Amino acid sequence: MLSGLSVRNVVLIESLDLTFSHGLSALTGETGAGKSILLDALGMAAGARSDRGLVRAGTDKASTTASFVLADSHPVWAILSNQDIDGDASEDLRLRRVVSADGRSRAYVNDQAVGVKTLSAIGSLLLEVHGQHDGRGLLDPNTHLDMLDNFGGYDAELAAVRDAYRDRRDTQKVLDALKAKQAKAGDDREFLDIAIAELDRLDPRPGEDEALAEQRRFLQGAEGALSELTSAQDTLGEGGEFEERLTRALTGIERVRSKFGDGESRASKALQMAAESLERALLETNEAREAVGHAAEAFDVEPGKLEDVEERLFSLRAAARKYGVGIDALVTKRAAFAEELSAIETVEADIAASLKRRDAAKARYDTSAQRLTKARLLAAKALDKAVASELPPLKMDRARFVTDITDAAESSLGTDLVRFTVSTNPGTPLGPLDKIASGGEMARFALAIKVALAAKTQSVMVFDEVDQGVGGSVATAVGRRLAKLSESAQVFVVTHSPQVAASADHQFRIEKTSTGTATNTHVHAISQSEREEEIARMLAGDTVTDAARAAARQLMGR
Repeated sequence: MLSGLSVRNVVLIESLDLTFSHGLSALTGETGAGKSILLDALGMAAGARSDRGLVRAGTDKASTTASFVLADSHPVWAILSNQDIDGDASEDLRLRRVVSADGRSRAYVNDQAVGVKTLSAIGSLLLEVHGQHDGRGLLDPNTHLDMLDNFGGYDAELAAVRDAYRDRRDTQKVLDALKAKQAKAGDDREFLDIAIAELDRLDPRPGEDEALAEQRRFLQGAEGALSELTSAQDTLGEGGEFEERLTRALTGIERVRSKFGDGESRASKALQMAAESLERALLETNEAREAVGHAAEAFDVEPGKLEDVEERLFSLRAAARKYGVGIDALVTKRAAFAEELSAIETVEADIAASLKRRDAAKARYDTSAQRLTKARLLAAKALDKAVASELPPLKMDRARFVTDITDAAESSLGTDLVRFTVSTNPGTPLGPLDKIASGGEMARFALAIKVALAAKTQSVMVFDEVDQGVGGSVATAVGRRLAKLSESAQVFVVTHSPQVAASADHQFRIEKTSTGTATNTHVHAISQSEREEEIARMLAGDTVTDAARAAARQLMGR
């Protein structure tokens, strides 16, 4: 429901603040008073095309704000959520538009800046203007499919098509990926065969790079270490010369001891210590020569060992760089290559299986789409009949309305293109509503369709001069149908017909005043007693008579 409208500096409107209620509201006033300006201001707030021509002369900008009270289930909330726009169903939704005198335009939803396209998308779900001043709603062929589907109520068929379309799309994606894989399988197979063979020959082992690096460092220092150990061996004497000298020295000491004995004299004790030291020297020299020999053996590596280790280490590192992994991951990489090769070898079987799944999904989609088309054809006949029954009372008994269903590209909505077509005179071909009907006829067609679709819309509806060219009982019929429509939706009607105005729950009088320097349009919500006078004026013209007042009371059912 549109709960309020604030307008600043839009053409002849300097300042205007209005509040609205449920039901049918009539906008009345003399021709040229500014009713179309009010509709332009409302459309501006809802994202309709606007330009600097709407800015009041002498001001730098025009602005309008429309406030709406919406149910939790209204589709607008989904758009707000997708656009990260704050919104709460417990509060009014505010649409605001500002147009500068230089032509620039800014849009806001709940005081959050948005693009004009976003504002228009939201506004199109909130407001429909039928008549001469707006091409929204029924005049937009893109809305006809949804309207027919809402009227038909075949939700199960729609859901089946959506599910089948999703399955078909997903299976087609899988099939396309497999075919792309097959197309490049030749090059991939050659690469994988070579890579696997190379890694098999290399036969990398986890932790091997660290072990090889450590071995390389050892081998690089082994030659120098061996030279030093060899020198030590030479110093100790390889042929035992050093031991022979020690042995001769020990023998000489023993001869001296034998002459002097093992007494307690100082000399005897010195000889004993000398003999013992020589014995220890002989023993430790043998041990040292043996230890140095063992050490030399440890550094005596086979010729070419360093080259072999370096070649192995460099081969591993080259393979790791080539395949973009660490040396420890080469084993895993080889397994991954083998898995890819296995997948390539089975791709033909996978394609065959995927084709079957895709074809099965397509068959399900085709069947579901055909059922949906049949449901739409039945709903179209029912809608055409319902609209046809509404046309004669609107003085359009010679007009025709036909819901045209033709083939369209496959989508999640089926394979149907739905267009509402009309013919206003016998013998004339059917054509698009906005191309065939005049402004007044369009509004009456829209009224007939909306009455037929009763309770199927959540939009605020505005009918602009739906009573154009009719009067008497036809105007009364228009008013009654507007009142009926307002039972399930908020409706506004711009009218010159007292019969239509009398059918309204609320009435707003639009007036234009002029001074020597400015012209202003004003809008007033009028009371029930004021409504009687206003409707009498609409009946009688400038001079309101008692008879006109009595007729007004009769029209209002008072």
